[in-house]
Amino acid sequence: MREGPVAYSRRLPIERDAPPIMDRAPVSVPLQTGIKVIDALVPIGRGQRELILGDRQTGKTAIAVDTIINQLGGGVVCVYCAIGQRASAVAKVVAELRKSGAMDQTVVMVTEGNDPPGLKYIAPYAALHGQRSRRSDCLR
Repeated sequence: MREGPVAYSRRLPIERDAPPIMDRAPVSVPLQTGIKVIDALVPIGRGQRELILGDRQTGKTAIAVDTIINQLGGGVVCVYCAIGQRASAVAKVVAELRKSGAMDQTVVMVTEGNDPPGLKYIAPYAALHGQRSRRSDCLR
């Protein structure tokens, strides 16, 4: 596991046009979350992103962590983006991913509650573009 800055070979602007739909690879392989209800009702394709919305304490983080852990051994790189969460909550997620051995395949992008608003605004864009450049396949 490597922590700290991510090595890169080039820089691109965060706010740039998405590639045209016809230039994108078709989604043909499903991403199994390990949660049968989600896999049956809301199938997610590898290479796609999924936003999990909901009220506090409804299990959003549990779904994301379970999905990341379910990708072990599948060659899938996962990006977990936590925006405005307490450092203790993020540390708990990272500890769970370490315990399961999933940190080797996971990039954790964090902006804490006391970070400047501009950093919170740009975090999901940075996570998505990082995901796209690595051809990641996991749920964010």
